[in-house]
Amino acid sequence: MSEPHILLAGEGLALGMPRQDKLPEYHRWENDARTILGYGNQWAQPWEVRAAGYERQRGNERFQQFEVVRLEDQAAVGMTILEVNTYVRTAEFVIVLAPEERGKGYATEAARLTLDWAFHLAALRMVWLKVLEPNRAGIASYEKAGFRLSGRLRQSGYWLGQPVDELLMDALPEDFPGTSAVTAALGG
Repeated sequence: MSEPHILLAGEGLALGMPRQDKLPEYHRWENDARTILGYGNQWAQPWEVRAAGYERQRGNERFQQFEVVRLEDQAAVGMTILEVNTYVRTAEFVIVLAPEERGKGYATEAARLTLDWAFHLAALRMVWLKVLEPNRAGIASYEKAGFRLSGRLRQSGYWLGQPVDELLMDALPEDFPGTSAVTAALGG
């Protein structure tokens, strides 16, 4: 296995470059039943589709992926993605954590590091996400990272087979909480 290529380090986690040799692990995370539930999907994604998608996504400036790495042991614990709209300088945020790494507070730090990158390096003016309303843990993590409730899509998702609302949350650079790892790394 390759070593992580760290791009931005936080307190306990870092953002790194995605690694092709980790693709089977990413695929496992994405097809975990709790991940599928959280995304409101109904079906797992075949390996061939995921592998082909990785090849299409590499080098696509509108689809920025980060591996989330635990600093203490350099283990990959998740992925974050910014689906960038280059015309208006905004992005949709997506996160997936390894099933065995959930409930440890990683979502907040991973989201915060990704917002730090988005605002202080990519110069995005807004980042948004969708979260299913029953996902209270996710909502709390996103709020701690700097996202704010901004709207609702009624009955647009599914949770345990039932239609539910999707909440829209967004963050602006001025919503970014605390010290930036980007500016700290640059001595600012």
